[in-house]
Amino acid sequence: MPTGQEFAAQLGRVARRWRTQLDARVKHLGLTQARWATLLCLRRAGPMSQTDLAVQIGIEGPTLVRLLDALQAQGLIKRCDSETDRRVKIIHLSKGATPLIERIAAIADELTQEVTEGIPPEDLATAERVLRQIGDRLERH
Repeated sequence: MPTGQEFAAQLGRVARRWRTQLDARVKHLGLTQARWATLLCLRRAGPMSQTDLAVQIGIEGPTLVRLLDALQAQGLIKRCDSETDRRVKIIHLSKGATPLIERIAAIADELTQEVTEGIPPEDLATAERVLRQIGDRLERH
């Protein structure tokens, strides 16, 4: 298999396994993978429009609406009108989401520590830089 294809295959494998492992570790919190991924995305990137959030987490608009309805019912997010376009809703984390997100982040950090143990920091920095460059190029397409 050519190097580029092997890289893509390994990238997909790692992403799937990481999500599966994290999902198993946060299951006791009563969150689906879609819900915790949305919360972590908002924690990392900050408030954003529903459209941008759908792109970031890779789901379709109607699916996102149901997901946001559930998160709002749990008191974890707020939908606010955009200051520049009244048709746009901006999604914010609620203050009540902070303790839950901190627990999810701690579990994710623990998993990351376990799976990267023994890998030199400079290798991890290189991997992160390469993945960011690839991600940026994919987002431009």
